Amino acid sequence: MPDAFTTRVLNIATGSDERVVDITGDCESFLREAAAGRDGLLNVFVPHATAGIAVIETGAGSDDDLLSTLHTLLPADDRWQHRHGSPGHGRDHVLPAFVPPHATLPVVDGRLALGTWQSVCLVDTNRDNPDRQVRLSFLGGVGEA
Repeated sequence: MPDAFTTRVLNIATGSDERVVDITGDCESFLREAAAGRDGLLNVFVPHATAGIAVIETGAGSDDDLLSTLHTLLPADDRWQHRHGSPGHGRDHVLPAFVPPHATLPVVDGRLALGTWQSVCLVDTNRDNPDRQVRLSFLGGVGEA
């Protein structure tokens, strides 16, 4: 009998550049094991003060548009009270107010119920922290798949 709650931690190297990392495949791989054909919810959480989770289209420029928009809304300059790290690092600590550190997504028959062009992405603007963790947690009904 599958567990009602299962979790896994992904380790993602984002490097020293601002990035939007598509983790949809990792989520689907996790659900093949954890959900085992059941309905439920997938919670995606990044336990970092300077990163977020977004559900957006990728590969058609939207990921670059998101980073560009974040530069407009949260410029990397000296206006920030939080001033350690790289110049403008204070903006990275404001990012989770705009791109939250979590998303909860429906799972139907063991698969993510995303729209046609939706992807689950880690958004990381912090150049000072090249290694991230993302916690995937599946909550589903107990019983046979």
